[in-house]
Amino acid sequence: MSIDKTRTRVNTLSRLIAILAITCALSAPSLAQQTAGGTTISNQASASYSDGTDNFSTVSNTVTVIVSNVSGLTITPDAGVNPSVVAGQTGLIFSFLVTNTGNFSDQVRFLASGTSARITGPGSITRAVIDLDNSGTIDGGDTDIFTNGAEVLSAGIAQNGFINVLVEISVNAGATGGQTVQVLLGDAATGSPTFDNQVVDPSAYEVRTVNPSVSGLREARGDISATVDNDAQLQVTLTAPTGPVALGSVISYVMQTCNTGARPLTSITLPGGFSGVYITAPIPLGTVLTTGQSFPAGTLYTTSLLSIAPTAALWSSTAPSPLSDTTRVAFNVGGTLGVAACSPNITMQVTITTSDATTPIFEIVDTFGSNSGGATITDQSGDNVANAGDGNANFNEGTDPGNVDGNGIQQQTTLQSVGAVLLGPNGQPGAVGPTNNNDDYTNRSVNTGILGVPPGGVTTASGQVVFTNTIQNTGNTADIYQFSLVSTGSGFTVEVSVNGGIFAPLVGPGAYVSVPVAFGGSQDVLVRITAPAGIVVLTGYDTVLRATSTIPLTVSSNDTIDRLYTGFIRLDKTVTVNNTTGVGGATDPVPGAQLTYVISYTNVSSSGGTNNSTLTASNIVITEDGSAASNNWGSTTAHVVGATDTNGGILTGDVAGSTLLTDTIASLGPGQSGVFTFKRQIN
Repeated sequence: MSIDKTRTRVNTLSRLIAILAITCALSAPSLAQQTAGGTTISNQASASYSDGTDNFSTVSNTVTVIVSNVSGLTITPDAGVNPSVVAGQTGLIFSFLVTNTGNFSDQVRFLASGTSARITGPGSITRAVIDLDNSGTIDGGDTDIFTNGAEVLSAGIAQNGFINVLVEISVNAGATGGQTVQVLLGDAATGSPTFDNQVVDPSAYEVRTVNPSVSGLREARGDISATVDNDAQLQVTLTAPTGPVALGSVISYVMQTCNTGARPLTSITLPGGFSGVYITAPIPLGTVLTTGQSFPAGTLYTTSLLSIAPTAALWSSTAPSPLSDTTRVAFNVGGTLGVAACSPNITMQVTITTSDATTPIFEIVDTFGSNSGGATITDQSGDNVANAGDGNANFNEGTDPGNVDGNGIQQQTTLQSVGAVLLGPNGQPGAVGPTNNNDDYTNRSVNTGILGVPPGGVTTASGQVVFTNTIQNTGNTADIYQFSLVSTGSGFTVEVSVNGGIFAPLVGPGAYVSVPVAFGGSQDVLVRITAPAGIVVLTGYDTVLRATSTIPLTVSSNDTIDRLYTGFIRLDKTVTVNNTTGVGGATDPVPGAQLTYVISYTNVSSSGGTNNSTLTASNIVITEDGSAASNNWGSTTAHVVGATDTNGGILTGDVAGSTLLTDTIASLGPGQSGVFTFKRQIN
């Protein structure tokens, strides 16, 4: 075989392997978080080497790859099962979760005239919507995809985001027990058992993505079934304020139960021998039962844990003392409930006690009765599918795992969020400066570029200091704070790191780093400040930083100062002459006259306020060497014993004939100073 033919076959095989690898990558299910489409992946190599004496380093050019957009779509549930229904039942909600599993923001297309949703069995679709407020109920703000004359495109759905689609049906009056009603959204024909993320095959009932990508448009299908039951049928309704409401407010819940089935409902017996048809309402987490309200005759109370099923809880007709111990209330709506009959509206009030507005107040009520055979009938409002945002989902009663039937009706009341923040030195976010809590400070000093530079001189090199600041969330909910730069010194650079991550620059007005902080929590932020060369030594340079709440309608921020010093111990020296030799004047430096050297040392860093981070110098050693260049007083003068330090510093070399003295001061706080004095006599 010739070499050319061999190369041709090898090249062909390589192309086939590459194509197969790409195809598998696009069709395989995602097992990990996908990198977002449009992400730039950058790579630069580096190397180090030596010539045997010196070390060197080098880098390569940078190469980049931009991640392609890959579409993905799932619709759940698949083969979902709703609670049983009865003939003639109306207003039944089947809830689907439509999720963008691609790696970029995409939209979903629903066909005109409602054909993306269909029903099989003894029933008909009455409405279908995109549930924009995720309430689990169809209301005026939702997007109609049933009577739409043209195709409907959803709003953009973020990567891994979702929308809820609600399909409302009515069961035919002539439906018989055991029949199945099935609702399907989309019509993907392949990909069993989930029928998700399939290549679009244009058809009569499809639900598909909109925006092009390397994987092409994708479609999916979900389906939910319910079995027709000829028994009694309970359906509970619950209304509550959606919020936001202020902490400490009273929430009023209004509840009612109706028998929407084909047979009368009879009573159920709860522990304690209490019989009737009941609506049970747990006291939501973060609230207590409000005092002073009146309930219908036959109302029951329990202090049993919510982990105990309501049908197994220990009930009493007497309210507990204190009333705040109540965990659940059961309202007796009568001994029977006829076909199409409804109970009166019952109102229950709870008082919000939580101090955390992050988590809404959830309430899920349930209802209980018996059928003619004595079997327990529970609420059938739900769809038994735990879809996010589904108001009729498989939530428990409040936090009640005892809601074993998986039904009940949920209402959520959001709480009024109020943002507040403190920003200060490390571990002291509430520090107060000399005037208020916006001028608290952290003082630190560089140790580069200051060696040998006297007061009034300028630094000979740049310097860098890392400060630690603490943000404290003092609001009533989790918050994301904008950490920003208010001002800094000319030529300074400021960088920020959160949670030990890489440092990001703060480069000007409007720039900020987001710092999430849980309710009641704190977060440290590292601030790296680099000072340029050529700035005055023994000076403090302020960088003012700010943390601002992002809670809507909240105006809350707090400032702190990271103050960088270019050295902070200042030495000022003076000399006086005392001439008692009789030769020349009293201050003439003639042989035999005494020279008094005074060295004033000062910690020039700032002080004041409460819980600020200050600079205290320790183990200060002042050296006076008469023989060190450019000093010559060691050979031209004689030591006069009697050196002193006003702070009690430890003196060495204060002996006759000495030409070297040291003064060691153990500690010197901000703003403190002292004086070191010694004398010499001119030879």
